[in-house]
Amino acid sequence: MKSLALVLSYLTAPMRRRNVRLVLWLVLILLVLVAVYSAVFHVVMDREGQRHSWATALYWTIVTMSTLGFGDITFQSDAGRLFSVVVLVSGALFILVLLPFAFIQFIFMPWMSHRESNRAPRRLADDVAGHIVLTGPGAITDALIRRAEDSNVPYVLIEPDLQEALALHDRGYRVMVGELDDPETYRAARVGAAALVATTRTDTTNTNVAFTVREISASVPIVATANSEASVDILGLAGCNEVLRLGDVLGHAIARRVVGRDARHQVVGEFGSLLIAEAGAATTSLVGQTLRDAAVRERCNVNIVGMWRRGLYETAGPDTLITERAVLILAGSAEQLAHYDEAYGTGERSGNPVVIIGGGRVGRAAGRLLSQAGVRYRIVEQRVDRIRDDHYVHGDAAALEVLEDAGLREASAVLVTTHDDDMNVYLTLYCRRLEPGIQIISRANLDRNVSTLHRAGADAVLSYASLGASAIWNVMGLNDTLVVAEGLEVFRVPIPASIAGRSLADSALRQRTGCTVVALAAGNEISTNPDVSEPLPHDADLIIIGDSASEQRFLARFPAARSRVGSRRG
Repeated sequence: MKSLALVLSYLTAPMRRRNVRLVLWLVLILLVLVAVYSAVFHVVMDREGQRHSWATALYWTIVTMSTLGFGDITFQSDAGRLFSVVVLVSGALFILVLLPFAFIQFIFMPWMSHRESNRAPRRLADDVAGHIVLTGPGAITDALIRRAEDSNVPYVLIEPDLQEALALHDRGYRVMVGELDDPETYRAARVGAAALVATTRTDTTNTNVAFTVREISASVPIVATANSEASVDILGLAGCNEVLRLGDVLGHAIARRVVGRDARHQVVGEFGSLLIAEAGAATTSLVGQTLRDAAVRERCNVNIVGMWRRGLYETAGPDTLITERAVLILAGSAEQLAHYDEAYGTGERSGNPVVIIGGGRVGRAAGRLLSQAGVRYRIVEQRVDRIRDDHYVHGDAAALEVLEDAGLREASAVLVTTHDDDMNVYLTLYCRRLEPGIQIISRANLDRNVSTLHRAGADAVLSYASLGASAIWNVMGLNDTLVVAEGLEVFRVPIPASIAGRSLADSALRQRTGCTVVALAAGNEISTNPDVSEPLPHDADLIIIGDSASEQRFLARFPAARSRVGSRRG
């Protein structure tokens, strides 16, 4: 039925109806020629004294016009032979040239183009709503699409070039053809019913997209990336709700991961009054203790819900050992986290410098944050035009003397921030061999290189694509979900009926699912770090943190919560 509808939609278009009529006229002319030539065949054969049936006349005409020429029926006279030449030439013209050309040009090629257009439509269905509108492929877009697919949130990727759109469709993208500066494109993409418009192209293109979308909808959230600081205000004036300078975001995130700089918390996400923060364990009394022995919850009412070990999230349990390289993930209110800082944020700052490899936007942003924290740093940069002040060391980071000049031998950490993943793997491996005990934090532009960088020796890897996708996703304003990092999410679900009235200790959610309950919510009221011995109420929600596998285990154990999760995302 779908194919029949496609055929009918093709044939009913006015231009295509004219094409079909033209081909039908050519076929009709061919049939008339066959009839006329068959009649002339009889006349000429009669003059030569030969008698043949009409079926034979039709057979001879078609065989001659198609240039097969079996030779079983021939004329004996010159007039008959000249007639054969006329039939042969006209047949070759119609059957072998004109008719196939007309069919291909006016029917087959338009039909193929019509099929291609249906693979990359120019309009969304009228029932599409709550979707994300994207304006071009890329690493950030790919990461955002994966998150949308995992969360059952529909999306559409707008691509101006038809051939590129078809290629994207064949690779599995939900793509729509349209010009990015045309208001009709966004009407066709139903931006008025969309949950978000995200544009990650150049600053000028992003400005045009935002301004054009605002012509169609005054309320749809628009988030754009910006390379230039000057573009931030312009994109805001164009209508963007949020402008992300991802170079700065990534640089700050990398700098925050420097262990030993300060043990105080750094907020990485907010869920109402609940704050999710990270804090390095180095230089604190927590190192070498289990969570049970450290008793952080009893002392500060802050929950250590997990920790990063070499970039991998690990759920924290009572017997989890806190190591010097661990980055703790904390959950609590602003007041509770302040108490944590008073208790554990007294570790001395390392006086050793930090070496930053790469003086681009990410490296400069990392340097600024380290400077604000009072941490000495040197930036290794090969391009002369990027050298700004005496913090820079000019040269190739692959040269040992350059790294030593930057202070590698005394450094507490190396931040690898170049935009080339191959180079980042090379430099990570190189620095690890030179200084086996140094902390190395590396940037990955593509998610697929995260594991490679870990194998090369990086203690932590931050993905440009994942960080950008997370930042864009959180702009959507889903009140029941917060992406903390790639694969780590805070989500809100109703308390399952099977554990309502029981305590968290009795329900053993962490042991069974790997998820950690960090708060209880009743309406807009959030109670952080609830008492694990108190019965859970029947009319409240759980706020839970966990990685993707833990969330799936929770939803598998409590399937009634799945509809709530799906509805909040869809």
